[in-house]
Amino acid sequence: MEKEYLIKKWLDNDLSADELIAFKALDDYEELIMISNHTKTLETPSFNSESELKHLKNTINAKKKSISKSWLNPLLKIAALIVICIGIYQFTINTESSFTTKIAQKDKITLPDHSIVNLNALSSLTFNEKKWNTNRNVSLKGEAFFDVAKGATFNVNTNHGIITVYGTEFNVKSRDNYFEVKCYEGLVGVTYNDTEVKLKPGDSFLVLKDEIISQDTNNSSRPFWLDNESVFNSIPYSEVLSEFERQYNVDVIVKNIDTNLLFTGGFSHKNIETALKSITSPLQLTYKTEANTIILKRD
Repeated sequence: MEKEYLIKKWLDNDLSADELIAFKALDDYEELIMISNHTKTLETPSFNSESELKHLKNTINAKKKSISKSWLNPLLKIAALIVICIGIYQFTINTESSFTTKIAQKDKITLPDHSIVNLNALSSLTFNEKKWNTNRNVSLKGEAFFDVAKGATFNVNTNHGIITVYGTEFNVKSRDNYFEVKCYEGLVGVTYNDTEVKLKPGDSFLVLKDEIISQDTNNSSRPFWLDNESVFNSIPYSEVLSEFERQYNVDVIVKNIDTNLLFTGGFSHKNIETALKSITSPLQLTYKTEANTIILKRD
């Protein structure tokens, strides 16, 4: 077997039993092991691993042909190159892909298994693409709608609970005191406080301030926010205002209003004046705009 091939497989920790025997038979085996043991804790700069491997091969060959009795300088060069290769491998394999939306922004992400994730405003999604085959987990902060590819499975980790995907379409909203999962197609499992609940199409799971809330059957075919609308069904008014702030990049101040009141209704993400009327008129509230601040009050 070629020396370059064996060294690269060794650096990747991917030698088969036969390849390991061939690797141990290399003339440079003892030196390579010694160098590796003494350089594992060094921090390494970013270089091209393929290029550095070629340099490693050339350096070793040159060392063998040299009539010089000095071994220190070539050894140090080999050590540096091995550290570079190991460092690049570790950096690459452990780097996570992260996507974040700002206020009033939405995004669409494709996972390695071709599942689609729509990310709502002020949300983030993180996963490791390189380790996807062995570590099929995504981390979500905020709200996202998952359109899962057929046959794909993975876990969605949130601060409140874990959603297990069995091949489905579902929406997850995980905010400070708000955790909601809605299933639109297929089957989804929600693990909350070490207990898993299975959701079928139309089912919802809602936790408000650590209390599980019973919800009516969801009859919509997909989340309203995908069509630039926010809709609420008996949700505390404070959550309505928080969503309004995320979609319009404003600060809302309330005066003489009980924000624990349950609100049913919604607002559009396209026109702030129309949206304000939608969330104030049902409660007979008035509002005033000052720069980037909206003041709501009850007369």
